[in-house]
Amino acid sequence: MKFGGSFREEPEINFIPLIDVLLVILIFLMVTTTYSRYAELQITLPTAEATRPQEPPEQVNVAVDAAGRYVVNKTPVAFNGPEAFSEELRRAAGGMKDPAIIINADANASHQSVINILEAARIAGYGRITFTTQAAKK
Repeated sequence: MKFGGSFREEPEINFIPLIDVLLVILIFLMVTTTYSRYAELQITLPTAEATRPQEPPEQVNVAVDAAGRYVVNKTPVAFNGPEAFSEELRRAAGGMKDPAIIINADANASHQSVINILEAARIAGYGRITFTTQAAKK
C-alpha cells in the first residue's frame, strides 16, 4: 500500500563546509607562497667625464697588507696603538689642514687592521677617509 503517492527526497548540497575548506586552503597557500621581490626603483645612473685636478689633493696614503704591516706614504710604520699611529699620520700630513686619508688594504687584511687606521685618523682629527679598490676582472 502506498500512502501519499511517490515521494522522492531531492538531494541538497550544503555549500557552507565547501566554502570553509576552500578558505582554509586559500589561507594556507597565501602563507606558504614566496613572492619574487623586484627592485622598487629602476634607476639609470647618469654618466659624466671628469678631468684630473691640476694639483694633487692633500692626501695621506696608508697601506696595510695581509700580515698586518703598515706603510704611511711609502714609509713602513709599526703599529703601537691608535695614539702613536695618529702621530704618524700627523707627521705624514705635515702642514696639510685636512688631508684625505686613503686606505689601501689588502683583500686578506684583518678587519681589525683597517679599524686601527680608522681609529688613528679619528684621534688625529681627520674626517676625510676613503678606501681604494680595483675593478673586478670579467
